[in-house]
Amino acid sequence: MAAPSGLNTAERQVRELLGAALLAAGRPLTLPELVSLLGLDAAGVEALVARYDAALQHLGAGFRVEAVGGGYRLVVPPERAALLSPIMAPPALPSLSGAALEVLAIIAYRQPVTRAEIEAMRGGSASTVLTLQERELVRVAGRSPAVGQPLLYATTARFLIEFGLNSLSELPELDAENFSGLLRG
Repeated sequence: MAAPSGLNTAERQVRELLGAALLAAGRPLTLPELVSLLGLDAAGVEALVARYDAALQHLGAGFRVEAVGGGYRLVVPPERAALLSPIMAPPALPSLSGAALEVLAIIAYRQPVTRAEIEAMRGGSASTVLTLQERELVRVAGRSPAVGQPLLYATTARFLIEFGLNSLSELPELDAENFSGLLRG
């Protein structure tokens, strides 16, 4: 029996392995992980992922491959997610407060940054750092060489995933004037 879509048996097996890995992982799989798993070079994996995503869209599969958090994952398009909300688990966490979003924006754009620097930029408390750490959006990235060696904060891979970013370079560009306009201070 011939392989569907004109693929030979080896190509079909590699494509099936890619789909199974993306489904089973439950997290974005990095390019090095896929290179190792599939036995292809980086360019081969990227081409395979692009062809796989195109095939899913052509078939109307209801999901697609997304590059996010430095890797690839299967996702439901936003227009379908609302319809699936009754069966999706776990329920979404409560949305972040304005203060938490402000602190997260400062960390994302100025990382690594100390709590004192965050408070100086906001003109107020940075107590929401703890909430952001609990949600795994922010992590301790080390200690500053400043007096007292305060903790330095940076965003996590989960931050990238939750905000649909592949890397920090995809954050919108902000000049100093626009950045300060986001804050109350």
